[in-house]
Amino acid sequence: MTINPPSPMPSESSGTSLPIRLLISVLVTVGVVWLMAAYLDQYFQLTGSPAAFVIVGALLTLMNLFVRPVLAIVTLPLKLFATILAIIVVNGAFVWLTVKITDMMEPALVTLRIFGGPFGWIVVAVVFGLTHWITHRILGSQARD
Repeated sequence: MTINPPSPMPSESSGTSLPIRLLISVLVTVGVVWLMAAYLDQYFQLTGSPAAFVIVGALLTLMNLFVRPVLAIVTLPLKLFATILAIIVVNGAFVWLTVKITDMMEPALVTLRIFGGPFGWIVVAVVFGLTHWITHRILGSQARD
């Protein structure tokens, strides 16, 4: 059985040049600016000549082209922190649920307690999260071999 590689993104496969893609992006953004000014005027107001739509659309396109990559780099630590925090919260919820389930079981059979307050919960959640990640990486790489 032959596995074909995924097809390239539509913008790459269409052979459209960068200037044309940029022009399309400006036109779409100008259209969105116009739609927002026309239908979301309680939130978005643009005044001036009809050229104002083109000016704002072009500026937003240029900001996306030049400023967004810089902001992506600058906000990377915040994204990493948010991701790590979300992973800890999810793992903490799994541990909490496990504690609640074991509380309903016969204490002679199983008792699970987490000590150390919030820090203890964080440590336990991180350890279980790392264990799950390492196990997934090891088993995932073996499944591809």
